[in-house]
Amino acid sequence: MNKVTLTGRITAKPELRHTGSNVPYTRFSIAVNRTFNNANGERETDFFNVIAWRRSAENVCQYLDKGSLVGVEGRLQSGNYTDKDGNKRTSVDVVADNVEFLESKGQRQQTATQDSPYDYQDTGVSVESDPFADFGDNVSIDDNFLD
Repeated sequence: MNKVTLTGRITAKPELRHTGSNVPYTRFSIAVNRTFNNANGERETDFFNVIAWRRSAENVCQYLDKGSLVGVEGRLQSGNYTDKDGNKRTSVDVVADNVEFLESKGQRQQTATQDSPYDYQDTGVSVESDPFADFGDNVSIDDNFLD
């Protein structure tokens, strides 16, 4: 069985790309806090690369931005490649079957404008400081939103 479920914040604005046969896709990274503290009492963060395809990729790029809270369900996929210096490398990505938008754009912007230590706009403040900042209420998304 190969199943992954993650909740985290997008680390940079996703960009829509297309394969040679014009299939839309996007690659983005999410920051996910570990559930425990390290020996220094600090909570560490892991970063996962995610690939979304077709309509899911288009929605991610249209509606999400750096700092957006997302839930990702999918599978792990590994690959091998040779870098520009001729070194063999291995990559592991999460191929998304489902990307859930866990907050509205308005909630994220409202939080960023309040007196908050967390600023998820492109001001140089890193989401590594707290990718799980509390953004309040749950979000209801109309089914037509994803069509």
